[in-house]
Amino acid sequence: MKKKDKLIISHLRQDGRMQLTKMSKKTSIPVSTLFEKLKKYQGGIITKHTVLVDFSRIGYGTRAKVLLKVKKSQLKDLKEFLLKSSHTNELYRINNGFDFLVEFIFESMQGLEEYLDSVCSQFDIKKEQVLYVVKELKREEFLSKPHLLTFGRTSSI
Repeated sequence: MKKKDKLIISHLRQDGRMQLTKMSKKTSIPVSTLFEKLKKYQGGIITKHTVLVDFSRIGYGTRAKVLLKVKKSQLKDLKEFLLKSSHTNELYRINNGFDFLVEFIFESMQGLEEYLDSVCSQFDIKKEQVLYVVKELKREEFLSKPHLLTFGRTSSI
């Protein structure tokens, strides 16, 4: 990815609603170039525009990352089930002893536990591990600080 593209993406990650004229002033990239780049990013680099929600403020106080391993013959069915579930916030196909990493959102721990019991009764779950999110420290921050871009240099820890 070119420096200019990283800079544009970084500004978008920081403020996805930033006006192109404002971004042009911050980046020294002409508005017409920004417009053309954004059109090219749609459906490729930029896959979705969304809002980050603090679920606890709207009554969903339980957030958990759940690792699941299922009988191989049920992989597709469990995937479809999890994709359709209104409680699934994120779903990943993973490796290293598990098949899926799912983030579930619920009003209560009891609701999540009952839901997982239901999933286990419907599918042959071989292994399950529940990690409750106690406090969110950082989310969706990668490439969101234009002033920290290194452009090819590795940053020190």
